[in-house]
Amino acid sequence: MQFVTLGSYAHDITFIYKHIIMADITIAGVMRAGAYSPNHIGNDTAIFNLVAEQLRKRGCQVNVYSEEQFNKQEIEEPVVLAMCRERESIAKLQRLEDAGKLVVNSGYGIENCTRERMTRILLGNGIPYPESLIVNTNENIKGQLKKAGFKSCWIKRGDFHAMHKEDVSYVRHPEEAQEVLQEYFYRGITRAVINVHLVGDLVKFYGVKDSQFFYWFYPFDEGHSKYGWEEVNGHSQGIDIDLKELKDICTKAAEELNVVIYGGDCIVDPDGTIRIIDFNDWPSFAPCRNESAPHIAKAVLALAKAHMGL
Repeated sequence: MQFVTLGSYAHDITFIYKHIIMADITIAGVMRAGAYSPNHIGNDTAIFNLVAEQLRKRGCQVNVYSEEQFNKQEIEEPVVLAMCRERESIAKLQRLEDAGKLVVNSGYGIENCTRERMTRILLGNGIPYPESLIVNTNENIKGQLKKAGFKSCWIKRGDFHAMHKEDVSYVRHPEEAQEVLQEYFYRGITRAVINVHLVGDLVKFYGVKDSQFFYWFYPFDEGHSKYGWEEVNGHSQGIDIDLKELKDICTKAAEELNVVIYGGDCIVDPDGTIRIIDFNDWPSFAPCRNESAPHIAKAVLALAKAHMGL
């Protein structure tokens, strides 16, 4: 005969109950198409798989779809964990969200991270960001740049997420900017954002909204790069950073853009001023993926439980 103490029995019942509840949470995990992981296909896949593994360890069922599979079939799962970025995928995420499913990151949030929308949202909500112009690519913009006092600046495709190195271009004067803008027009890109170049330390960050996780580093110093843009600002000068202010700015940006899993870049001016220059929905978390994955999974699980009333 096997004897079980009341304490261990209660523990076993609690354990079983929790796993029955967790097993009721079924998640559709949608991976990112390779075209939207330029130079980071392996890193994006790695963080996605780690988060899925962490969710399974917490008792969830995670069914993984490629973007192509996701777009071709019905999604029955009540929760969608989305890393996708194709236009068709984003539209479908938004439809699923409108129909009552929980989508993380929100399809609307992913769309908000496209350059023109991001620029308007951040500037419109008082979040520190470079002076910017939003233009049509068939415009003559030399006069606008000179009037705004822009010399060195960054031209970025405004209509969608960057897919190629040429979707973001550093230029040194208005005449060069006009040439690059014309190239964008010939490539079929109709809208562009022009950010004035900021001098200072380039800082990359990763975060999970409503969690304790926040990670930052100097990408050039660490040899971390996607397209080599980090070379423009070069090695960090070690300017003092108010880390609380940095995290507060990023948290506010995540709230206004409607993303939970995020990352991006900022410039710290010589006087310590922090301004975001890029903000992304679910980047690779490459230098901190093992540390970040449990926090991402925990945040997704908390949202799923709240959504399902568990």
